[in-house]
Amino acid sequence: MENMSRYYELMDDRYHPGRWHLRSPVDEKGEQINPWQFFKGKQIELQRIIRFPVKPDGLALDFCWAAFSIPVVHTRFVQLFARLDIQGVQFIPAQVEGHAGPFFILNTLRTIRCIDDARCEDVQYWKHEDGQPEKVGMYRVVAGLRINTSKVGDARIFRTWGWSQGLIISEDIKQAMEAEGFTGTRFVEV
Repeated sequence: MENMSRYYELMDDRYHPGRWHLRSPVDEKGEQINPWQFFKGKQIELQRIIRFPVKPDGLALDFCWAAFSIPVVHTRFVQLFARLDIQGVQFIPAQVEGHAGPFFILNTLRTIRCIDDARCEDVQYWKHEDGQPEKVGMYRVVAGLRINTSKVGDARIFRTWGWSQGLIISEDIKQAMEAEGFTGTRFVEV
């Protein structure tokens, strides 16, 4: 039986008035931290303190993307996930320069092969001739993302296989975020 739930891509509201903009993560010594580790769908154990420089500074948000679309959330987000008993996520402590926090990186631990190519506006795959053999067969472009909900099962938050930018949440999570008045969120039905 097909899953009749609705799902949404959780995105950063880049047009929120007066908002801050978080840069690439660095450690306590100011050295760059690999941003791609936060998109692999695996538990991460870091021995360093993660910091996000802010430029330009502005209004702190409950949810935003730092550089490379790393999801950074306020503790309110963590508390909501605990109340809703949402599994499959890791909240990695992080500091945002000039802001008290606490803040966390939202590390989604589940990846599902569910993109519905036929319903998306455009999909393109990496090919051998593109010169990046580690990406061959994965999505190079996904415009107008749509998913096949019959492949989602009971997942409430996950990333899309082959297109790790896709951070998908169930309708109940979306509604709870809206009810709480979270800032920085934008939802696009998929």
